[in-house]
Amino acid sequence: MLSPQERKAASRAYKERKPRPGIYGVRLKATGRCWAGSAQNLDTAKNSAWMTLNSGRHLERSLQAEWARLGEDAFEFVILETLEEDLLPMAVKDLLKEKQRLWAKQLAS
Repeated sequence: MLSPQERKAASRAYKERKPRPGIYGVRLKATGRCWAGSAQNLDTAKNSAWMTLNSGRHLERSLQAEWARLGEDAFEFVILETLEEDLLPMAVKDLLKEKQRLWAKQLAS
C-alpha cells in the first residue's frame, strides 16, 4: 500500500505528464487491415476510439461495420507514430491531420 505522501507524489506526476500526440491504428488481427487515426494524446486515444466504436458512432464506416460484425476482441490498438514534443500547439493539429492522411494512404496500399 502507498503512503499518503507516495499517493500525492504519484498523483502529481500523473497530472504533470505531457500529452503524446501522434498517429494510431485500429488493426484487425485476422487480416492485418489497419485504419489510421490521430490523437492529441495517444495515452487516451484507445479508450476514446473503443468508446466511439462500441457506441456505433465512429466516422470511418468501413471500420465501424467490421467492428459491428466481428466485435471488439478482433481488433488491437497500435501506435504508428509519435510526434516530436517540441512542436508548437497550433502546429500539432495541422500536422496530425496531414500525418493521418499519409498513414491512411500508406495503409490502403
